[in-house]
Amino acid sequence: MQPPTADFELTLAAQNADVLRALTTRQFASPHVFALHLQAEHLTLIEGFDAFASLDQIHVQPFPYQLKTAQTVLRRFRGRGLLCDEVGLGKTIEAGIVLKEYLARGLARRILIITPPALVEQWRDEMATKFRLDFVTTEDTDFRRAGVDAWATHECVIASLNTARRAEHRAAIENIFYDIIIVDEAHHLKNRASVSWKFVNALQKKYILLLTATPVQNDLDELYNMITLLKPGQLKTPKEFRKQFVVRGDPRMPQNRGMLRDLLADVMVRNSRTSVSINLPRRRAHTVRLKLTPPERALYDAVGDFVRGAFTNAERGTHRFVLQTLQREIGSSAFAVRPTLERLASDPDRRDEERDSLACLVAMAAEVNTSAKTDALLKLLTASKDKVIVFTHFRETLEFLADQFRAHNLSFVIYHGGLTIAEKNAAIETFERERQILLSTEAAGEGRNLQFCWQMINFDLPWNPMRIEQRVGRIHRIGQEHPVEIFNLSAEDTVEDYILRILDTKINMFELVIGEMDMILGHLSDERDFEDIVLDVWARSQSHDDFAAGMEKLGDDLVAARQAYLETKEYDEALFGQDLGVT
Repeated sequence: MQPPTADFELTLAAQNADVLRALTTRQFASPHVFALHLQAEHLTLIEGFDAFASLDQIHVQPFPYQLKTAQTVLRRFRGRGLLCDEVGLGKTIEAGIVLKEYLARGLARRILIITPPALVEQWRDEMATKFRLDFVTTEDTDFRRAGVDAWATHECVIASLNTARRAEHRAAIENIFYDIIIVDEAHHLKNRASVSWKFVNALQKKYILLLTATPVQNDLDELYNMITLLKPGQLKTPKEFRKQFVVRGDPRMPQNRGMLRDLLADVMVRNSRTSVSINLPRRRAHTVRLKLTPPERALYDAVGDFVRGAFTNAERGTHRFVLQTLQREIGSSAFAVRPTLERLASDPDRRDEERDSLACLVAMAAEVNTSAKTDALLKLLTASKDKVIVFTHFRETLEFLADQFRAHNLSFVIYHGGLTIAEKNAAIETFERERQILLSTEAAGEGRNLQFCWQMINFDLPWNPMRIEQRVGRIHRIGQEHPVEIFNLSAEDTVEDYILRILDTKINMFELVIGEMDMILGHLSDERDFEDIVLDVWARSQSHDDFAAGMEKLGDDLVAARQAYLETKEYDEALFGQDLGVT
């Protein structure tokens, strides 16, 4: 069938003669060039920030309040804002949308994201999986190899505040002009006299976003200090601010609230759970405590003795990171620790005495062919008909469990960091459609939303509570319609057992809102990573009783930190209420 014809005459202006010539000679642009031209034309149709230009380029469905918040930052704040949503409402998503908009419009190229150490990888994963943005971190091999020159070489960097503010890094960073700087957990900048505040204030930047759920912890000066990082002079001088907005004699109590609210509304957004109507189903945690088999117990104790002995001589022997890895691996399974023991035992640079000890441990590990935790896991899985995610941190443990699952004809699919993106996507799709079990390393705890599943089993337990929270957050998140059940396998008298006890019994970790754990850790007086604190308590203990006492003390510190966080949360609620939300 021939297409219909019509008589018409097409006249091109003289300046468009090149278009006709290209058509007649079939000189067409490539699909890639055409797509770029199309995107450019689309952007020219968008004036200001009345409409978003990048939503079709992200892999997340923002909530209306998140879009309104991003638009407020873009239009009213002009890219300099304080995002103070309550914990769990998605400040990272809001910041990502703002970032993506500036990139899509060609208004930004060089970006620096500053976070606490424990959140560096989480930010990288969020940016990659949800916003298709590739960042390097200061822990990447290439970055570290380049030294301080890496800051100028890489345009998109995620760094911990502790790393970025070091003297050698600071000198390099302060010479760079950044289009956008994002600071997560910005309450660490509350003190204008601190190294951190002075560092961020000295950075050259066009746009800056500060993210925190608790903008004020002790007094109103902290609020002044953060606002000054964004818009110097917005609240006048410190003396004028205190005179006009702080009750004399009470640095925590504001006055002239209406005027202060109007000034804050030019730079600050704070959405609450009440205002955005976010409700999640309940979740319950179940601890399955069990005894290791005699061979497992003997190996666990022997590895622990080795770690303690080597720890005291770590400066001339085994690096403490290796010791921590050994202790965490034996907490998972004998199958996880054996390859590391073999590698250490074959190291010719080790002292003969140490190599002999390691060889004995290798022999003990080879004799372990049963697993008490695996038996308990199989009972849980055969008793359940619902979909279940089984988490383990170590690939060797995962491979052992996979063999056990096959032997028991269980319906499962494997997921780990060694898979390609396509393989990971296929694994999740297979799990959702046809398999009962997702057997996964930590990789499924990062950037994946698995709300179609509502049961989770922690075969082993990370020492970092943030990692535990990330696992839970894969299924207990907005969009989950079922109560969530979490099962923790815990072998008696192990490091993981004591960690679980203080997290569960002392601060009810599994009842916290996702994101609150980080807030609690931020209130600990000891600023070291939680894993380092635990390792020191373990390695310096002379007996299980010593370790139990040390962990009890750590648990009490967590209780105090949680109380401090709750008091801060109540204070901020009293200060701001619903006044600064976008809905």
